[in-house]
Amino acid sequence: MPRPRPPHLQRAVTRHGKTVWYVRFGRGPKIRIRGEYGSPEFDAAYRAAVSGEQAQPLGKAAKGTLEWLWLLYRQSSAWTDLSLATRKQRENIMRPVIKAAGHEPLSRIDKKAIMAGRERRAKTPTQAKHFVTTMRGMFMWALDHPDRLVRYDPTHGINFKRSRKDKKSVGFPVWTDDDILAYERRWPRGTRERLMFDIFCYTGLRRGDAAVVGKQHVRDGVISIHTEKTGMLVTIPILDDLQKTLDAGPTGDLTFIATVFGRPMTKVGLGNRFREACDLAGVKKSAHGLRKAAATRAANNGATTAQMNAIFGWEGDAMASLYTKSANRTKLAAGAIDKLARNETEKPIPSPEQKVGVLERKAE
Repeated sequence: MPRPRPPHLQRAVTRHGKTVWYVRFGRGPKIRIRGEYGSPEFDAAYRAAVSGEQAQPLGKAAKGTLEWLWLLYRQSSAWTDLSLATRKQRENIMRPVIKAAGHEPLSRIDKKAIMAGRERRAKTPTQAKHFVTTMRGMFMWALDHPDRLVRYDPTHGINFKRSRKDKKSVGFPVWTDDDILAYERRWPRGTRERLMFDIFCYTGLRRGDAAVVGKQHVRDGVISIHTEKTGMLVTIPILDDLQKTLDAGPTGDLTFIATVFGRPMTKVGLGNRFREACDLAGVKKSAHGLRKAAATRAANNGATTAQMNAIFGWEGDAMASLYTKSANRTKLAAGAIDKLARNETEKPIPSPEQKVGVLERKAE
């Protein structure tokens, strides 16, 4: 059976008898699709046209090479379905890979090569993990492609088991009460530095979300925003302390956190500016550490797993449980510690006169 024609794809024959293909939405402009119909290059160009993205030139990459596959993958629906943050992360991972080995044929990208790449990043376990997940996403897509672009997935069976040294790592350190007081003393309300801090502290937003949140996300005293990382909608009532800081400003017209010229800050710019403010306050912590402090505070105040997910944009129970379990254990211990106390009327248990486990020899 012939392959069904994808949506919005139209066929035409030129006056020279040549068949051409193009994408057109209604009576909109025609977008020419290059390549042989049904080929990977054709499919990539079609996906780019439908999604409104610029098609990557495949002519510079030799067919069957790692760079060729990467360019095709970046124009697939599997790629566009990823969040912007994930796409940017994977592009940063692959940029040096393509520069160093983009010309290599896919037949040489085997399990040994993937493991070698992971080992080269062993000193930074997170980078090693992202390298493998990026390659896995690309090869799994290629394996499931109708034209089966690769013979097998070279990342199959490569796990992310951490060493004992890695397991001891707790990630970004959590802000303590002393850290918070030190920052607030250095940066009072009415400063841009305090505005950044209070948005992190009283919303628990990630840096990328804190950079874009603004008045357009507020309705009836509640912030509603789709997170950059997962795309989930989080709803956060504005606490009185945060409202006082917002009223004191300075805020931008498009986003709450803005530059001195009133323009929105980038995610990287916000991170750099906040780190500088922390250094001047004598606090060697990060914005993500403040998010962890907010999660800890919410759990200690009795927030349920579902409530934690709604506030912080998590999926499933794994992340929320890390905080709620710790809080529950603390409360259980506090409520049961009196059971360890001795009753003053109790008589002490006498110690044995002889060593335990030593039996007297029976008299013959």
